[in-house]
This record gives sequence, structure tokens and C-alpha cells, in this order.
Amino acid sequence: MRRSAIPASLLAALLTGSAAVPAAAAETPSGAASDIGERLAALPGVEVVSVADKGGFPLYTLTFTQPVDHSDPSKGTFEQRLTLWHKSTGAPVVFYTGGYALASGTREITTLLDANQISVEHRFFGSSRPEQVDWKDLTVWQEATDEHRIVDTLRTLYGAKWLGTGASKGGMTQVYHERFYPDDLDAVVAYVAPNDAVNSDDHGYEDFFRTVGTPECRAALDDVQREMLVRRAAMLPRFEATATAKGYTFENLGSTDRAYEFAVLDQVWNFWQSKSPENCPTIPDAATATDDELYTWSLANGLSIYADQRQGPAGNGPYYHQAATQLGWAGLKFKHLRDVRRYPDLYQPNSVLPEEMRGRHQPLPMLDVSQWVTTRGRQMMFLYGQNDPWSAEKFTPGKFDSHLYVAPDTNHNTLLPRLTAEDRAEAEATIRRWAAS
Repeated sequence: MRRSAIPASLLAALLTGSAAVPAAAAETPSGAASDIGERLAALPGVEVVSVADKGGFPLYTLTFTQPVDHSDPSKGTFEQRLTLWHKSTGAPVVFYTGGYALASGTREITTLLDANQISVEHRFFGSSRPEQVDWKDLTVWQEATDEHRIVDTLRTLYGAKWLGTGASKGGMTQVYHERFYPDDLDAVVAYVAPNDAVNSDDHGYEDFFRTVGTPECRAALDDVQREMLVRRAAMLPRFEATATAKGYTFENLGSTDRAYEFAVLDQVWNFWQSKSPENCPTIPDAATATDDELYTWSLANGLSIYADQRQGPAGNGPYYHQAATQLGWAGLKFKHLRDVRRYPDLYQPNSVLPEEMRGRHQPLPMLDVSQWVTTRGRQMMFLYGQNDPWSAEKFTPGKFDSHLYVAPDTNHNTLLPRLTAEDRAEAEATIRRWAAS
């Protein structure tokens, strides 16, 4: 994470006696944006696709040429999408990964620091993919290397501090980048980033669902989830009608019945991910609710539909491939549903994927990253939500100016203002210190 004050490209040129002052060094102290587009276009691998105004500053849409396989350049290239919100070459840079398709919304630490923001689309999501995808090339190291090349190139224009950030899978992506290229960034602020270090050990998730909220709320949710399977015969036609209205099919899962059971299994997780204890009074009484009341409430409170159209290559399929092969997943036991489930091996990411995207789990990458964060990570900050199931298995930061905060009574939408006043003040002061020149 710590870097030389001299960019690597300039250092190499100095050592060979052929150094030229990079364009950024010749910019006026004000960091004017008048020629930034030309300077971006002159960088190797960068193409300026478009420019728009955002808050009085230029927002550039760019592509960056990447090898399909960084260990074998002969396999060809693809264009990775990114955006750059340019304030000044002298301002800090917030390097944001959403973890999925391109997202360019302003991050809160960008506002906190009045920083530039670079937002990167994850490889093989959205349009950042080759025409023919070999899913074996979708790994945490490959994406970290994508980002390393982007940082290495754009640092020639932006010489101030760089802070990586992202939430959920985006936060995980920043952690992986940091693990493989610790000299790229000056700090990382990761929000609600799960750490499934040992995929077969899910006691953290099981403990979460035994303790989150109140006993009454937990019992009510479990009763609704169970009743949805008890009343399968009545609910399945409603589920089929919902899917048909949206044009959904379930070839990957194998049948509508399997898709329905998968959706019900995920229902309580999804409730806590996006809801809060204040929503508990809306939970219907499973014993007295009509079929329509039960289904309508469930559809609005966690019953997600895992269809081919949403989980294939053009949707969230790349995420489920990563979960199946490296990131891991929560293999919950659902003890209260054992006698009403039909498909005991259903609840795992390969179930929702087409055959060509499925893969075998590799246990070492996540264990390696987890241990590295604890023993060698520097200037890393992790923010989690107390009521967020994704926050149940956390990274454990080490002793090198790294920090962990848990926002009370908060779900997967954890932000700095949701910390306690004391924790927020401390976290923001740390971020400002990391960004200071």
C-alpha cells in the first residue's frame, strides 16, 4: 500500500537515462481540467469514450485495454470500462470498485475528501468482457491485476494520495486488490465486505440468525418461511404467475419447484439484508394469514426470484461463478425446514448457474487473503452493519493502523453517518489523515 514518491515508470526511465517529465508535472498548481481529456487519451491503453458534466466537473467515460489472462497475453484482450470524475490532479483519488457492472455514483469518502473518483467495472461484468469468455479467467487475482494496471497508468496524472473503496462485493474486490498489490493504494475503506475465509465453516452466519433482532421477530420470520413451504401447492401457482409476467425461466435451477424452494430459503437472509427491526411488526401471522397475504408480503420482503435471465452471463451469473469457485457462500442448515424441503443440496451458487459457468470451489484464495489482512494489512478500514447477514463473517484487521467499526441497528446499507458519533468522528479523522499529503 505504501509506494515510492517517484512513479515506477519515471523511476525506470531515470535509471536508463531516458527520463522525460510526465505531463502531470507540467500542469499548473490549480490542476485545471482544460487539457485533462487529451492527456487521458495519450495514456497507453486508454480510450476516452465520452465526457459529461457532473457538478461542474468533467466526468469521463473511458475504456482500458486489458489482457484476458494476465498470465498468458496470447489469449487476447478486452476493454474494461471505467469513469473518471476529475476535480484536480492535485486532489486525492478515490478508487471505487462496485464489484459488478459499472457504477459511478459519488462515494461518501469522495465527498468527505473533495476527491477525484475513478470507478471501475469488474472484469466479465457488463460490457467489460471478451467476445468469448473463459470463466476460469474470472479470479480475484486477475481482477486485482486489472486494477493494478489502471492505477499504475493513471498515477502518472494524479500524484496525490489514492484511497480504495467499495461496498459488499466491491469492498471485497478492494481487499483482494490490496492483498496482491499492496503498494498501489495509500489506504482502503471497505464497507460490509464479507470474509468467508473457510467456506465449510458457517457458524458465524448461523450465530447471526440465532441472535439478530428480537426472539419474537426471528420466530415470526421462521414461521413465515416454513409456512411458505408447507403451503407449496398453493404458493407455486402464484410464483409461476409472477415469473411468467416477468418473462422468467428456470432452466438453470431445473424446475419452477426448485426455483421456488431456492427463493424461500433465501427469504430471511434478504429480509435482514435490506430491512430493520422496525419492519418486524409487518410480518404476518403465519398461522392465520391467507395464501394471498402470505405470498404478497413475502414477495415484498425477501422472496427473490433466481431466474435464468438474471443469473446468466449478462446478469449476476459472474458473481455466482466467483462465489462457487473462490468467494464462498453461506451453507445454512435451515433446521426448522428439514421436513418440508425437497432438495437438500440446492442452496449453493452452482444451482443458479448455467452448466458452462459452474465450477469447483478453491479453498486457498480466501484463506490466504484473510490471513494477510490480519497479519500484514496496513491502513485498512472495515465498516459493518449490526443487522446485516453479510457482516456476520468479518475481516479482522491487524495492528498496522487498521480499524473495524460496526454500525448499530444497521443493515447492508452501512455508511459513516450510521456509526456512533464517537466512531464516526474517529473514522472520518483517520480517512482525512490517510488522504493528507
